[in-house]
Amino acid sequence: MSDGHEHNGHENVPSRQRRRFPGISSRTYEHPADRSALVALRKLSGFDTVFKALSGLLPERSLRLLFLSDSVRVSDQQFSHLNVMLRDACYILDLEKVPPMYVNQDPQPNAMCIGLDEPIIVVTTGLVELLDEEEMRAVVGHEVGHALSGHSVYRTILLFLTSLAVRVAWIPLGNIAIMAIVTGLREWFRKSELSADRAGLLVGQDLQASMRGLMKIAGGNHLHEMNVDAFLAQAEEYEAGGDLRDSVLKILNVLPRSHPFTTVRAAELKKWAESRDYQRIMDGHYPRRDEDNDTSVRDSWRESANHYTTHVKSSKDPLMKLVTDLAGGAGDLGDRVRRGFGGFTNPGQKPPRGPETPGTSDSPGDDRPPRDDS
Repeated sequence: MSDGHEHNGHENVPSRQRRRFPGISSRTYEHPADRSALVALRKLSGFDTVFKALSGLLPERSLRLLFLSDSVRVSDQQFSHLNVMLRDACYILDLEKVPPMYVNQDPQPNAMCIGLDEPIIVVTTGLVELLDEEEMRAVVGHEVGHALSGHSVYRTILLFLTSLAVRVAWIPLGNIAIMAIVTGLREWFRKSELSADRAGLLVGQDLQASMRGLMKIAGGNHLHEMNVDAFLAQAEEYEAGGDLRDSVLKILNVLPRSHPFTTVRAAELKKWAESRDYQRIMDGHYPRRDEDNDTSVRDSWRESANHYTTHVKSSKDPLMKLVTDLAGGAGDLGDRVRRGFGGFTNPGQKPPRGPETPGTSDSPGDDRPPRDDS
């Protein structure tokens, strides 16, 4: 591609050049939890072959025919500006084969990368209409990151099993077994989304555009009514606010989701963009694809464990604070237990003074969690 290939007659496509990453390994941008799982899977001899053989009933051909027949395939003739972004993303991340990309009529903003043999990228009209050029570039890079990491295979399995769980819900115990697998895949996929957000930043190389895109996904096309700093402050409040009950509710709220919460994604991406690791990548120091076979599973797991240890110690979440206190042998743990959930409030929230009588220390109307009748 020439240096001017980004123009292609589209005035809104910036002419600035972006750094390219020849031979880049997906390990460069993968979240520690995501990377450790993928490295372990890739080290298993014949895992992908067996996985695909056992998944022989997956309707991949049907999916390809469905998008070919009922969506618009991106090309030089159709959605040409998206085609330029797709080729740019593959060029920057050095993905040899450009995956087919389709635009599907759906007002819900969404994008996905699926496929067993070869990845397919699908974006909805709702997303195309919502985002500007630079925001969309980050999304395309996000999906190309999924393709480079090999996420499309497991994403396809997740979609199939989610559909299957609905079909066999009437079979005793059948749905439980499938949902156990689906829950595990969703937990992995949420981590993979954090990885792909990083890939999108490496492609777009515009943190503000990535932040704007996430804000729009959360709040619609009302940028004049939104503020990046205030949006990130929501993530801070979400992590640190409340007591142990809120920590439990956070876990329950995220379990059925395939994606992390949008404010959390924005905060994670900003933190990574300001890290030394990101700067080293932009300076050209990153793992190469030809070194992937030499990757140690043990080192990957150690890095993942170190990441979570650091996360727990630095987290402001009440549950994570409790874990840290338990590990450190907190002297006031017994007192916290005696005072119930109120004893596990955020350290910044001071408990009420004065004598307490068990069961009557707090007003039930003030301290009970709100009912969810939705």
